[in-house]
Amino acid sequence: MGATLAAPLAVNGTSAWLLARFRAHGGSLGRAAFLSARNDVLVNVAIIVMGGLTAATGSGWPDLVLGCFILLLALHAAYEVWELSEEERLAARALAGEDVG
Repeated sequence: MGATLAAPLAVNGTSAWLLARFRAHGGSLGRAAFLSARNDVLVNVAIIVMGGLTAATGSGWPDLVLGCFILLLALHAAYEVWELSEEERLAARALAGEDVG
């Protein structure tokens, strides 16, 4: 499993590293791209770890914990992007002279 995930880990790690400079200045789309690449790296590493735990314990619980981790990670990233896009939307409305209150 580790060998299978090595290539995606390298690609996603490189992508996250390249996108890191835009995470605070690239707007909501730049932030979403960075979070997606970062989350892929975290999930790839977690899959390797949980695969080892599953093999060692013979239990399905590590996979269930991993699923919950992935869900929470995705929800947190979505919330971050939502917040930033709301700020951008309000700024655009204010710039257009619309009431933002």
